[in-house]
Amino acid sequence: MLYSLIRKFFFSLDAETAHGIGMSGASFAHSAGLSCLLSGKVPNCPVEVMGLRFPNPVGLAAGLDKNGEHIDALAALGFGFIEVGTVTPRPQPGNPRPRLFRIPEQQAIINRMGFNNGGVDALLANVAAAQFTRRGGILGINIGKNFDTPIDRAADDYLIALEKVYDAASYVAVNISSPNTKNLRDLQRDDALDDLLGRLKAAQASLAQQRGRYVPMALKIAPDLDETQISAIADLLRRHRMDGVIATNTTLSRAGVEGLPNAEQAGGLSGAPLLAASTKVLEKLAATLAGEVPIIGVGGILQGADAQAKIAAGASLVQFYSGFIYRGPQLIGDAVRAIAAARVTTPR
Repeated sequence: MLYSLIRKFFFSLDAETAHGIGMSGASFAHSAGLSCLLSGKVPNCPVEVMGLRFPNPVGLAAGLDKNGEHIDALAALGFGFIEVGTVTPRPQPGNPRPRLFRIPEQQAIINRMGFNNGGVDALLANVAAAQFTRRGGILGINIGKNFDTPIDRAADDYLIALEKVYDAASYVAVNISSPNTKNLRDLQRDDALDDLLGRLKAAQASLAQQRGRYVPMALKIAPDLDETQISAIADLLRRHRMDGVIATNTTLSRAGVEGLPNAEQAGGLSGAPLLAASTKVLEKLAATLAGEVPIIGVGGILQGADAQAKIAAGASLVQFYSGFIYRGPQLIGDAVRAIAAARVTTPR
């Protein structure tokens, strides 16, 4: 009820302005000890994935806290893990505003942010100032390439970012699937992805030896893939022994929002209309991987049943972003309870 009242105010504002105010408000509530009023009690539902023990399988997707400025406030709401970013080696402003649009009739969002962020060094300073990881919290850091780095040099940016975030991250997410950086999705092609994963895994092995600590690495893919592409990506994930895959990012499709205000805006669509398509990719990926690589299910989670549907389709963990905007912190507990209830009722 409290969030529904707050949301009316937020939705009266420009979406990006509301986002900034909302994140500042979450940090204020945390500093005042009021986070529990927003989220309620979130039950324990521990799970081990990628060699990490998560207090519950429900996480925050990258994009909400790009610069890691609100980690402790978001963690206090009950998320089992937090993913920050996408962060690039150098700061960049992203695409011109307006670049974030709501479609409330279908609980959807379109964004064309373009990896706006303060750069990896600024993010690391914010991570260092947070208490979350020092208290055992699981923090994913999502990395990408700068918009002006040629696509044939993209691996250089990912390697720079990987080395910089390695010590601060619980796991690293490699974002090659945003539709808002020109040609980025070309990295999902067989030859380009094979080269990128090979170089990243070699760097990961070298860093693990140097630092005495292995940090898992997951690849984030798009929902706009056919069966052949999904199969090829799954083969590369296995061949390079990736630690995880995040399925999926936003979609270029407008199915489910046709004709609605803002539906014609360029960018990636997220929210409820993405549920079926992203879960279909997840199912196909899970069938091909046969448990060899764990999957984090993302896309269209607006209620607990949606989160459980991702787990039933083959995910080990779930994340959401747009659902958090529409449902608020209550969605965290709803999702954890739905997953926990299914664990109890599913025969083993």
